[in-house]
Amino acid sequence: MTADPISVAFPTVRRMRFRFGEPEPLHRHFVEGDIVFSHLVAVLSGSFPPGEESFIRSVRRFSDQITDPVLKKRVAGFIGQESVHGQEHRKLNTQLADMGYPLVRFLLFAPTSVRQKVVLRIEKLIPAKVHLAMTAAAEHYTAVLGARVLSNDEIQAIPGDPEVWRLLNWHAMEELEHKSVAFDVYRSVGGSERTRIAVMWFMYFLTIPVVTAAVALSILLDPTAWPRPITVLRQTYGVFRGPLVRGILGEIHEYLRPGFHPADVPTDELLARWQHDLFGAGGELVGYVR
Repeated sequence: MTADPISVAFPTVRRMRFRFGEPEPLHRHFVEGDIVFSHLVAVLSGSFPPGEESFIRSVRRFSDQITDPVLKKRVAGFIGQESVHGQEHRKLNTQLADMGYPLVRFLLFAPTSVRQKVVLRIEKLIPAKVHLAMTAAAEHYTAVLGARVLSNDEIQAIPGDPEVWRLLNWHAMEELEHKSVAFDVYRSVGGSERTRIAVMWFMYFLTIPVVTAAVALSILLDPTAWPRPITVLRQTYGVFRGPLVRGILGEIHEYLRPGFHPADVPTDELLARWQHDLFGAGGELVGYVR
């Protein structure tokens, strides 16, 4: 049975303050010894701020049509969380750009460029409900990724920069907190099942190839990776066969079921555990909240 969205908890806006490069500077490949995984995280981090800005705009286009006060409050939490995500990822992205990640630099400075104007123009050409359906579908992707990051001991054991992992765990946890907000806005303004499913079919076949191509380009632009082609190929195979990516399309496919709701995917226990571990009494990130 589809969960009543009114029963979903409100997203909590936490004003975070991560300290990337302290006390030790970030290494070029900050996932220790893994060129491909480092570039994957860098590309995702670079894409988050502009993506989240687009998500916020897609929801705000319907702000005057949201009449349920509970949903209004959840939307405010969603917008607040996404704004802080963008802020903290920009801080990381600034260091990644300086370290030699040109795609991150491109995405980092896009908001003040002609490229961002093009994005805004495209958004205006897309029907508003289609844009919102794209956000709901993207939020399902991030919720699936977030649940994988938080629930898999093998992923948590990957060695890397501790502050980057703290950022990723916090971000993943909050993606679970607001995973159904855009979806519920879409439903509340009369978005159709046909459009919702059609948009996800488009993203289902497009997202992984686009991300793969972006990571491949990022690696090609990294001269420190050129002398190690065999290592890059082996690590690429490891990412696709590893716990972050392996079988992910099967979980994404659940969204295509008619009548699906994000709350149908049980993440409450996982979320409660990480809320406690990160922000409970003595939690790992309590001192990071401003």
